[in-house]
Amino acid sequence: MRDLKLLPKAHLHLHFTGSMRVSTLQDMAHRELIRLPDNLTDNVALHVPADQRGWFRFQRAYDAARKVVRSETAMRRIVREAAEDDAAEGSRRLEIQIDPTSYAPFVGGITPALEIVCDEARRASLDTGVQVAVIVAASRIRHPLEARTLARLAVKYAGTGPGDVVAFGLSNDERRGETAEWSSAFNIARRGGLAAVPHGGELLGPEHVRDVLTHLKPTRIGHGVRASEDPFLVDAIVNAGVAFEVCPESNVSLGVYPEEAQVPVRQLMDAGATIALGADDPLLFLSRLNDQYEILRAAGFSDNELAYLAGTSVDASLADDESKARWHREIDAWLRT
Repeated sequence: MRDLKLLPKAHLHLHFTGSMRVSTLQDMAHRELIRLPDNLTDNVALHVPADQRGWFRFQRAYDAARKVVRSETAMRRIVREAAEDDAAEGSRRLEIQIDPTSYAPFVGGITPALEIVCDEARRASLDTGVQVAVIVAASRIRHPLEARTLARLAVKYAGTGPGDVVAFGLSNDERRGETAEWSSAFNIARRGGLAAVPHGGELLGPEHVRDVLTHLKPTRIGHGVRASEDPFLVDAIVNAGVAFEVCPESNVSLGVYPEEAQVPVRQLMDAGATIALGADDPLLFLSRLNDQYEILRAAGFSDNELAYLAGTSVDASLADDESKARWHREIDAWLRT
C-alpha cells in the first residue's frame, strides 16, 4: 500500500491548544509549576458520551491544558510544532484555529496574542514548507459582542498568504446560545474578506446545521456530519458549495458515533460533498491528521478514494489557485507511485 504520510493533503480543522504534543504539554506545565490532571498525561485517548456531562469533561481537560500556555515562547512553540507535525504527515496547508482571548492576559492583550501566532505561522511556513494560515474563532460560551470584537481584529490581519488570517470561526459547545446571535460578527468578518468556518452539526442534528447555514453563511462547516441524517439537507449543502471539515476520531471520542466505521464520510462523499479530514484536538484524542486517513483505509477506502479526499481537502482550503493546482499534481503523482 502507498505511504499515506507521503500523500499531499490540507489540514483545515485543528485547534491551537489541542494541537499540542503531550510531551510539550508536560514540559510547559513543568516550567510553569502546574500540576496536570492524570488524564492529560496517561497517553489514553479521551472518550466521553455525547451529552452535557461528556462535553463538560472534554472542556475541563482542554481548559487544564490551556492553562499552561502563559508566554509568547509557549505560543510560538505550539504553532511551530503543529507545522512540523503536519509537514511530517504530508500536509501542504495548515489552517490553525485560535481564540486569542484565552492567551491575551499573558502577552499584553488580544492583539499581541494574534500577532504572535500570525508571525510564527509565517516563520514556520518558510522553515517547514507547510503553508500555515490562521483562523480566528469566537466561542459560544462567551457573549456575542466579544465575537464582534474578535471579528474586527481578525479583519485587520486578513490576507491570503502564510501567516495571514483567512477565516472567522465559532467553536465550543454548539448547544449554547442562539446561532443567530453571532450573525453580526460573521457579517463583519465576511465584509472584511474572511471566509466563515463555524462549527455545527456534531453534537446537534440537521436543524442546527440549517441554523448555521441560514445565519452564518459558511464557506466550510466544522464537522457537519449530523447533516447526513437528512439527505435533502446534504444536497442543499453540496449545491451551495459548502465544504465539510470531518474529524472521524474526534466524532468517536466525543460519543457522536460508537465507532469510526459509522462516521458518514462515504455517505457524504457519495453525495458529492467537498470533505477535508481534520484531527481537531490531537492532544486529547491522540490522533493526528494522518490517522484520519488510516482510519478510512481500515474501513475499506481505496487509495484512489483517499487521494480523492486529499484533493477535496485542497479544494476546501483557502490557499491560492496556483498552490492548489501544484498540490493536485502532487496527489496525482502519489497515485502513480
